[in-house]
Amino acid sequence: MTTGAAARGLHDGSVAEPARRTPVIAEADVVVAGGGPAGLAAAVSAARHGARTLLVERYGFLGGMGTAGGVTNFAGLYGQRDGTMVQLVRGVVDELLERIDHLGGLNAPQDGLQGRIRVRSYDIPAYKCAADAWLAAAGVTPLLHASVVGVAHDEHDAARLHALLVETKSGRGAIRARWFIDASGDADVAHHAGVPYELGDGHGDALYPSTMFRVGGVDAERALAAVGRFGAIDALMRAAAGRYRFPRDGAVLRPQRNPSEWRVNVTQVANAVGRAVDATDAWQLSAGEAEGRRQVIEYLRFLRAEVPGFERAELIDIGTQLGVRETRRVSGAYQLSGDDVLGGARFADTIGLNAWPIERHAAGRIEWAFARDARNTFNQLPWRMLLPQRASNLLVAGRCASMEHEGQSAARASGACFAMGQAAGTAAALMLRDGLTPHSVVPALQQALRRDGAELGADG
Repeated sequence: MTTGAAARGLHDGSVAEPARRTPVIAEADVVVAGGGPAGLAAAVSAARHGARTLLVERYGFLGGMGTAGGVTNFAGLYGQRDGTMVQLVRGVVDELLERIDHLGGLNAPQDGLQGRIRVRSYDIPAYKCAADAWLAAAGVTPLLHASVVGVAHDEHDAARLHALLVETKSGRGAIRARWFIDASGDADVAHHAGVPYELGDGHGDALYPSTMFRVGGVDAERALAAVGRFGAIDALMRAAAGRYRFPRDGAVLRPQRNPSEWRVNVTQVANAVGRAVDATDAWQLSAGEAEGRRQVIEYLRFLRAEVPGFERAELIDIGTQLGVRETRRVSGAYQLSGDDVLGGARFADTIGLNAWPIERHAAGRIEWAFARDARNTFNQLPWRMLLPQRASNLLVAGRCASMEHEGQSAARASGACFAMGQAAGTAAALMLRDGLTPHSVVPALQQALRRDGAELGADG
């Protein structure tokens, strides 16, 4: 079978499409692309501050990698402040946590890596339902099963977006808005808008993706005794390495709220030349999905045969899609760096905190690097990292915001994404309401974020 241009037929490798006029299917003050942590926080925040807000999501449910990717835990909410582990990312995310908890789907905080990190795990169905109710309560209009396929620019101002183009089951449509927030994870809106971006590490590689999965039927008491509450099974894997194909060293196994159900983070998916799958390449992504599931079955075989408590483990779920950590990162007014993370950077235009360390998913391994000040393991996030080049009414929040490769390996975690999203949504609404610009909004934005419970850091 041929692929790519050769499969599309004509002698020049292309097919002519007829010109079309795309119907406007909705209008809003603020349109948010992507329903993960950044998109949810952005949409709720914009609506709460008076903007008519519409959220576009390609799946039939919300949560981003946290649901579609099967991640099952919020990372980066907690960090050390003055030597005490506390929740550092606050604000609208607290409402979501309360809603998940109300549905009985939120686990107690779990420490790991010798107490240097803390996560909150959850049940995916509870997250999906809580997110639906959260948007409804805030007055956000969701458009699910809608993929971003382009943008329309203002005919008088090439830097200004006029509409978002989407494909739905009803066909192609245009959504007009005054401000747009790209929280797609892959910078889809920015890409179509012609905004400069970087892909991966700039040398043909990126943070490797993983296929997440969960197993049930675990004898929790025996499993915890054998591998530890935080999944320290490296020795068992090394002892069995000759009998199994492990794609990377080490694994993360954690019990969920139901202790007989465990989440497993162990796969690492490479492309045909051994580098990280480029999730913006349809052919690599397609092959990577199948390879990830192959690795799941191999690791389940290892668990059943080698790990006490997992003898009768059953595969109960695999992520709807490959768990992508890094693709496009826009080039904005400021790029968050790895040194910003390690040095606990402070910024005058802070809009929130990142409390997650550098987490490099390199070939065959994971490498961690922690803040140099072990008593204060967080850095501020500057407003400028949400401001892309060449687009005057577009903000970018989440893992596709303006960050260097190493900075993104930390601030891609859900905690920082919630913080960026809340700032983007709040700012868009304030700029519309008060006639502010991206360069004048910071004082009012910081004041609003503090009122809404966000932590900006001691200097913000």
